[in-house]
Amino acid sequence: MLKKILVHGLVAGLIAGASMFVFTVATSGRPPSPAYGMAIGYLTMLIALSVVFVAVKRHRDRALGGVIPFWTAFGIGLAISVVAGVVYVLVWEATLAITRIDFAAEYGRMLVEQQKAEGLSGAALAAFEAEMERFRTDYADPLYRLPMTFAEIFPVGVLVSLVSAALLRNPRVLPVPRG
Repeated sequence: MLKKILVHGLVAGLIAGASMFVFTVATSGRPPSPAYGMAIGYLTMLIALSVVFVAVKRHRDRALGGVIPFWTAFGIGLAISVVAGVVYVLVWEATLAITRIDFAAEYGRMLVEQQKAEGLSGAALAAFEAEMERFRTDYADPLYRLPMTFAEIFPVGVLVSLVSAALLRNPRVLPVPRG
């Protein structure tokens, strides 16, 4: 089972990480608008983590004769999600090293420009700029950046694991083909 978890987690993490790498290189490290970037990022994560559903169903059908308890299915999904999250973090770190972008500075600049366009000025703008500078400084610390990156993908994995476990605990959902 450990091998299956590692393989499926690696596949999910590489799918999500590779798309993030390609998107980062294609945009030269300049983040798109937050709404657009988040939509693309989370949609890609959801697609990548669909591997959880496939893995749980395969385990249910092949190893367990078509029946899997909720907690077993959920545990498998979480384990795959943890592996996928670690791979995702490693790919992001490789992306930062290869492209040499200062993501936090670019992201902060984009948010400051967005706030200016929305009419923020004076002391409020200065406070926001100081907050973005703190973010840039904090993001340079791996002890801040690594868990933050993991926290981008892991909640999606938890959600996919919950849905997969809830659906696949019922043997009538996508039943084992007989014949």
